[in-house]
Amino acid sequence: MSQQGYVATPPYSQPQPGIGLSPPHYGHYGDPSHTASPTGMMKPAGPLGVTATGGMLPPGPPPPGPHQFGQNGAHAAGHPQQRFPGPPPVNNVASSYAPYQPSAQSSYPSPMSTSSVTQLGSQLSAMQINSYGSGMAHAGSGMAPPSQGPPGPLSATSLQTPPRPPQPSILQPGSQVLPPPPTTLNGPGASPLLPPMYRPDGLSGPPPPNSQYQPPPLPGQTLGAGYPPQQANSGPQMAGAQLSYPGGFPGGPAQLAGPPQPQKKLDPDSIPSPIQVIENDRASRGGQVYATNTRGQIPPLVTTDCIIQDQGNASPRFIRCTTYCFPCTSDMAKQAQIPLAAVIKPFATIPSNESPLYLVNHGESGPVRCNRCKAYMCPFMQFIEGGRRYQCGFCNCVNDVPPFYFQHLDHIGRRLDHYEKPELSLGSYEYVATLDYCRKNKPPNPPAFIFMIDVSYSNIKNGLVKLICEELKTMLEKLPKEEQEEMSAIRVGFITYNKVLHFFNVKSNLAQPQMMVVTDVGEVFVPLLDGFLVNYQESQSVIHNLLDQIPDMFADSNENETVFAPVIQAGMEALKAADCPGKLFIFHSSLPTAEAPGKLKNRDDKKLVNTDKEKILFQPQTNVYDSLAKDCVAHGCSVTLFLFPSQYVDVASLGLVPQLTGGTLYKYNNFQMHLDRQQFLNDLRNDIEKKIGFDAIMRVRTSTGFRATDFFGGILMNNTTDVEMAAIDCDKAVTVEFKHDDKLSEDTGALIQCAVLYTTISGQRRLRIHNLGLNCSSQLADLYKSCETDALINFFAKSAFKAVLHQPLKVIREILVNQTAHMLACYRKNCASPSAASQLILPDSMKVLPVYMNCLLKNCVLLSRPEISTDERAYQRQLVMTMGVADSQLFFYPQLLPIHTLDVKSTMLPAAVRCSESRLSEEGIFLLANGLHMFLWLGVSSPPELIQGIFNVPSFAHINTDMTLLPEVGNPYSQQLRMIMGIIQQKRPYSMKLTIVKQREQPEMVFRQFLVEDKGLYGGSSYVDFLCCVHKEICQLLN
Repeated sequence: MSQQGYVATPPYSQPQPGIGLSPPHYGHYGDPSHTASPTGMMKPAGPLGVTATGGMLPPGPPPPGPHQFGQNGAHAAGHPQQRFPGPPPVNNVASSYAPYQPSAQSSYPSPMSTSSVTQLGSQLSAMQINSYGSGMAHAGSGMAPPSQGPPGPLSATSLQTPPRPPQPSILQPGSQVLPPPPTTLNGPGASPLLPPMYRPDGLSGPPPPNSQYQPPPLPGQTLGAGYPPQQANSGPQMAGAQLSYPGGFPGGPAQLAGPPQPQKKLDPDSIPSPIQVIENDRASRGGQVYATNTRGQIPPLVTTDCIIQDQGNASPRFIRCTTYCFPCTSDMAKQAQIPLAAVIKPFATIPSNESPLYLVNHGESGPVRCNRCKAYMCPFMQFIEGGRRYQCGFCNCVNDVPPFYFQHLDHIGRRLDHYEKPELSLGSYEYVATLDYCRKNKPPNPPAFIFMIDVSYSNIKNGLVKLICEELKTMLEKLPKEEQEEMSAIRVGFITYNKVLHFFNVKSNLAQPQMMVVTDVGEVFVPLLDGFLVNYQESQSVIHNLLDQIPDMFADSNENETVFAPVIQAGMEALKAADCPGKLFIFHSSLPTAEAPGKLKNRDDKKLVNTDKEKILFQPQTNVYDSLAKDCVAHGCSVTLFLFPSQYVDVASLGLVPQLTGGTLYKYNNFQMHLDRQQFLNDLRNDIEKKIGFDAIMRVRTSTGFRATDFFGGILMNNTTDVEMAAIDCDKAVTVEFKHDDKLSEDTGALIQCAVLYTTISGQRRLRIHNLGLNCSSQLADLYKSCETDALINFFAKSAFKAVLHQPLKVIREILVNQTAHMLACYRKNCASPSAASQLILPDSMKVLPVYMNCLLKNCVLLSRPEISTDERAYQRQLVMTMGVADSQLFFYPQLLPIHTLDVKSTMLPAAVRCSESRLSEEGIFLLANGLHMFLWLGVSSPPELIQGIFNVPSFAHINTDMTLLPEVGNPYSQQLRMIMGIIQQKRPYSMKLTIVKQREQPEMVFRQFLVEDKGLYGGSSYVDFLCCVHKEICQLLN
């Protein structure tokens, strides 16, 4: 099977002297067992390994090195900051319109300068893409591959031959999108002369004469100079699109040094495009049925809509893996450095066109389990001896089948009731748990919701308290309930607070609610039991009475100081007294400065940014909140916090309890009623109604040879195996890392069983089981073929964001760059066929790993930016820790949709474009969404009919950019745009507030930070720069 990777050639075929990172760190952050660099591991690739040593290099401008990834330009550890001679740097965010003055001037250098990437473009001239399918071998070393046109410049005949149909799994960037027309900033205008190009064979020479701009190639055709890439190539290669630059590899005709050619920018369309990868997967797998009957198969991407049919392995909605084929040995795993991890979302929402989970009830006897490892009965158990015994698929122990569970086997050794029992034929199902699985061996009580409102002066004054009380009246009608139930079993209670706590008795037989005040916030107690937690339906009139009175009750209060920890303590004590699990909804707005446990001071210190002490900003100020969180989890009390800060509130401290108790943190900066009301109400409604399990404990079991070692998420761990969660809802994911403890076998594969014991909203104790079988292989190529980049980024983000608490950010960023280079170097060395060292080869499954990794490196958690507050960084860090794969994918690489191309007759979303300024146009209107924010960007020459249709105003100048909701205009454009925004919002856990951005106005600076393929305004590389940096790292590793 001949396969082939994606290839590109940057200008440095040899390592540059004096640049580079400290020795590579492996795998974990600061885990000493992983930091040793294995000597001699990476040998040069094949016969074309680079022989030139650093000392023999001709002088020339080095490529962008890792020093550019320092925070805001801070240099890499252990190396002085480099200053390179040569032309001044250019901003490679070549905008398709002239820059506006003066605000952007400082951040955007002048158009006449040129960066290392532009030099890269000039030296490498036109890129060529050769997409060979996996079944296609190279035809001899001196010939073009068979399906390609004749070698040499494209002739008319070769253009007329019908192109090979594009293969969905293979990238063909450039075949659809043409670059923008030349302008002063991105055109091929005059440019400084550059030194001649240095070719790997030691001859300096100009790029080939025909390297000026040519149209992008058609699928299956060569572009550029007339010899095929990889001349010495005859071995098999991994599947993938291959990219190379003519003249950049040995074996071409020798060229004498000559005058440099006019500069040619590196074409962004010729580097792997996330949009293309997403579209290809949708084209080949969208709308189809994906059956989970095969071990180790790779599911459609999270961005592809399909119908999932459970046939023995858990749906990818519940479990996604970084790779669906594990290496057989730990040595292989160390060699490849691909993290082996699963992102588990046990309560993921199942769409209405897929079957819900079956509930298995074995009565008093409870679920059948392996005697040795305690795994639950599942499709991986093998029945033997006529059905009297079964062998566990996880630990191989042979168990007796309990008499009640006995069934005969058919001629292939399968039970006759195989398809009638969900636990034998499905990957996911639920068991009714027996009393052995309950606290104190008695059935749990249904959970309770306690609403806790901060009634300090500012919240009363801005109308927030009134808004919350009004809304609760309608929202309490929608408390979650089991499908077959008349009304919700959840009880509700109410507390208000400022410096003291007010408990309310809302018992159904009272004419008026009664208030009890607790002033001793040091030792909180619950002043009433009977009448605090009530059934909403029974006490409705008393509750409405209370909600009407609260805003007036505190209308004259001037109290601005608040407490926070005692509020959580009070809620937890109330649940404990009622002996039920539950959830606290806390509405809070300021730093808790009143004398009480958990009192905080303002410690927001910008001087710590970019120092080794920056990590302190992410740590809680006091350990009060950590021990409070442990108490909450022990009593099944989850905390969801709605924050309305107008200044620093120390999210790192206040957010700790919500994070560790499986709650959610919502934050509305500078809340203004008319602008932010809808976003907050959507979040509150969604949070009250969402599917949730309480008082949960999760255990991940594996077959022999590997085990779960690390867990990331909204969880607490009191030992190494039990993942404790006060609650877990449909949006929360736990990411689990696995390590080998022995060899794995290709025959049996690697099996994972995730079991979650929890209490339902009606108070039933249940077990939810998800099973997944993965392949194992002793071939590295199989491991790379089965990777899922979106899950890898989820894992890297969570492990990096966890490390932020203990390590300097610069070290974390270096480790990420290093591990990226390492994974790709190992692929290059072991799986790709020999080729020039100057070529960058990416496995097909990891084509977009560099662009996504660069987005992670530029996120404000890992790279501070002056306009982002400490609280915002702590907030984003916390959100990512519980994200599933679909949410992290959108968060790091936002969706950018052209709205001006809308077809009002279609219900399809318009095709997305890449997140780069070069994709915007003055005549365009674009919608950008990342799961937290939504922007509508308006070009200065937007079509007037669209402006009128969407905003109902006569022209661009009349648009009010303060609005956060689009007006309801009864025409097709408006309806279509609002429908698209609804579709994007629908599956996301957070309500996205809309910001209207006009081109060339100040707020555009915020919008630009989301154009993640471009250079950041405050540090952070462009995608092209990062690709070069990673390639340079790979070359160093291979040498």
